[in-house]
Amino acid sequence: MRCLLVADLHYALPQFDWLQKVAPRYDVVVLAGDALDLGSSVDFRAQIVVVRKYLQRVAGMTRLIVCSGNHDLDTRDRDGEKTARWISDLRSLDIVADGDCITLGDMQISVCPWWDGPVAQARLAAQLERDARTRAGRRWVWIHHAPPYATATSWSGSRSLGDIELVGQIAQHEPDLVFAGHIHQAPFRKDGGWTDRVNATWVFNAGHQYGAPPAHIALDTAAAEAVWISAMDVQCVRLDQPLVRPIPSAEALPDWLPRPAPADTAA
Repeated sequence: MRCLLVADLHYALPQFDWLQKVAPRYDVVVLAGDALDLGSSVDFRAQIVVVRKYLQRVAGMTRLIVCSGNHDLDTRDRDGEKTARWISDLRSLDIVADGDCITLGDMQISVCPWWDGPVAQARLAAQLERDARTRAGRRWVWIHHAPPYATATSWSGSRSLGDIELVGQIAQHEPDLVFAGHIHQAPFRKDGGWTDRVNATWVFNAGHQYGAPPAHIALDTAAAEAVWISAMDVQCVRLDQPLVRPIPSAEALPDWLPRPAPADTAA
């Protein structure tokens, strides 16, 4: 199964244009939070309308999975905690969203909402407990906007900005893969990285760059490989081998990676 991971597009429409173009080449597309931009001059409600249309088009081409990030919170729930209601509403478009758990091939995928307080945090813990009971030997993938604390994927260049609670949840449940984002600079800083391991769990964060294409990660479960493509470098790791640092630049793109059409500039 070929998966495409992006995050932190932050209402960058050229990046959404690119995502729409390449989506049909993948079996699964994951947007791991922060589709919107709180700092944009564009009204938040208008951003939701535009991004929703992009996501609807992508969902018409392939399986799309979206989790909320801190920039996506648009309302408060009954407990007074911020939540991304518009993300939950994406289910009406056949998009897998916050709180969902689906099975695709040999993968079980849990979509984790951004938590803004103790009640939502407890709900997430309960969700993972519930999903653990249905794992049944499948490869378990978590979509979680923030990467775990004290990993290369959460390194800002001066300190770790990851989720401490997630470290404990990974230790308890031992998922196979965690797809994240949130820490824009992690892959581009000394001692940071686009991937790391917490015991046996692989963690990924493509990072954020301006312009199209966005920094992104392509992963093929059959080939047991993941490749990071950014303006800075292209790197590849084998998921069935230990992670060795520093990760060298790729000498060639993997054969399984979907190639761009002649008119495209990137894939």
